Amino acid sequence: MSIRNEYPAYLANQPVTPNFDLNVEDKFRQSIATRVPLADAGLMEKAIAAADQAAPAMAQLPSYHRQAVLNHCVQRFQQRSEELAEALCVEAGKPIGDSRGEVTRLIDTFRVAAEESTRMLGEVMPLDISPRAAGYRGMWKRVPIGPCAFITPFNFPLNLVAHKVAPALAVGCPFVLKPASKTPIGALLVGEILAETDLPEGAFSILPASRDAANLLVTDDRLKKLSFTGSQDVGWGLKAKAGKKKVTLELGGNAACIVDEGTNLEDAVQRIVFGAFYQSGQSCVSVQRVLIHRSVYDATVKLLCDRVSKLKVGDPMDKETFVGPIISSSDAERIEAWIESAKKAGAKVLVGGTRDGILVQPTLLADVPQSEAVCAKEVFGPVAVVAPFNTFDEALAMANDSDFGLQVGIFTRDIQKIMKAWDTMDVGGVIIGDVPSWRVDHMPYGGVKESGIGREGVRFAMHDMTEIRNLVIRSVPD
Repeated sequence: MSIRNEYPAYLANQPVTPNFDLNVEDKFRQSIATRVPLADAGLMEKAIAAADQAAPAMAQLPSYHRQAVLNHCVQRFQQRSEELAEALCVEAGKPIGDSRGEVTRLIDTFRVAAEESTRMLGEVMPLDISPRAAGYRGMWKRVPIGPCAFITPFNFPLNLVAHKVAPALAVGCPFVLKPASKTPIGALLVGEILAETDLPEGAFSILPASRDAANLLVTDDRLKKLSFTGSQDVGWGLKAKAGKKKVTLELGGNAACIVDEGTNLEDAVQRIVFGAFYQSGQSCVSVQRVLIHRSVYDATVKLLCDRVSKLKVGDPMDKETFVGPIISSSDAERIEAWIESAKKAGAKVLVGGTRDGILVQPTLLADVPQSEAVCAKEVFGPVAVVAPFNTFDEALAMANDSDFGLQVGIFTRDIQKIMKAWDTMDVGGVIIGDVPSWRVDHMPYGGVKESGIGREGVRFAMHDMTEIRNLVIRSVPD
């Protein structure tokens, strides 16, 4: 095992060890795996000041320099991929196969950012749209917005860090990052690799932090953008306190997956099982509601039950494990309570439904009232609900009947239905022939309603981390 006893935090590009007050658990064994610093408000203030001072130098970095930094990260992530995966498996309880997959996505995200860093394009605009503008020409370019604040969650401790850090480096924004206290190791390893580069002093700080310290990332006006990924209750509260800064929120989900008649059921079921239960369901685009055309409902449910019942639950270091531990005992207990509530309301447990400590068995439920939490809220666990529909329009209405709107998955072969879904689904993304959990890291990603505001995906995050600066030139008579 490559986990060290202690890891430093990073202040203004440098490792710092003011304390080792934060214990990081091995989520499966529920023992202390390592210790890292916990920043207080004073340390966070120094990080913000350093980012503010670094902003001019970062903005002046030529694109080849920014690209070189990102390419260095790609190379080092590749060299240390197994170390990164093992750390992720321990601190997040993510099965080792999924952990290796996330390292691959970390590398992809930085690689795409390296490519995009030299494509900060602008535009020449004709201004002579009327006689009064004759002799004028215009053009615009994108410039870095300035110091950024990033707050990331526990469930993708590498790739969701990458989706904030890589675009910031690509455009030349200094940043202060607070990783999730439950899973800080991955972010600190990213900091260790960034510290090998020649970024300007103050370009980055990565600090696990107390609540009071983290609050400065939201309220300090020297920070020009806040990007937060996490729960909707916390996210909207942070936005209310963020003042003048630009805010991006990647929040929760309650993703539906529609299985239409005429679908290849074996294929659909294989993907739905992946989408509902990988990462132990701890993903904002986890398949939570499976809506199945009545003509194929019984056959689909039978296939689902058969596959779900065979999923291996247990030690995430075992390569055969598909479902690992829930991030905390309290979350595992909450998931169990929601299942029990649904049962009391008349739901039928098709598979699973039990908990053993921090392990929750993959669970399929039927006949669940819409008002139950497993239908109406975000479970963030290995639980999915099945329900039949009669017409495609009914399925779209059922999928839209949610406070959330992140992504939807639809299995259909009908192009007219595909276009109708794209036109009418109140979500950030419509995924055809696959689950809502599917994502490639350069595509626009984000949601509407309670699922947040703004978009990530490297190029789209870069746009949010820049401002347009216009230039107008008047031709002066000789």
